Amino acid sequence: MKIRRVVLGVDSAGKSGVLSDAHAVRNSAFETVPGFEANLLWSTTAVSEAGSKSTFSDPTVEANFLPGLGESRLMFVTFPPDAVMMRPNFDGAAFGAEFDRLLPGLAETFEPDAPGMHTTDSIDYDVVLDGEITLELDDGKEVLLKKHDVAVQQGNRHAWRNKGDKPATMLFVLMGKQRAA
Repeated sequence: MKIRRVVLGVDSAGKSGVLSDAHAVRNSAFETVPGFEANLLWSTTAVSEAGSKSTFSDPTVEANFLPGLGESRLMFVTFPPDAVMMRPNFDGAAFGAEFDRLLPGLAETFEPDAPGMHTTDSIDYDVVLDGEITLELDDGKEVLLKKHDVAVQQGNRHAWRNKGDKPATMLFVLMGKQRAA
């Protein structure tokens, strides 16, 4: 999915303006799981400034998908129905390798012995833009989220499951935080 991203800010003359109007460059469409796609739309570092007077450079080009302490990430993710990964010719090893390559930083949070389960050191705002998706928690509890529902996660262990027959698209805002001991 090509997503238009309009970046606004302060130009070199100190005036508000459009710094960039183009498609986001970090579009990760998976070959091993048709319909699974992640788009990193924006990234901030712990020292990013608002209103800085500089020329535009895209902070998403080298960024990991998972923010570090004090950083943030904005992304769209489309989850195909789980049945896509249950097909007879699904190659889990190839998917794992592709996930590692396309979603650096995030890939390392997934648990090999519990498919889909992961924990991030972040506060996450998760918005369902289209479709339905199930948020599975580590105690087995499941929460069905529908279009425009929002989940706020605070460093908890979870997995996303699309038990339906249509893709689900979500907007994620992740803010890197230190997890409580």
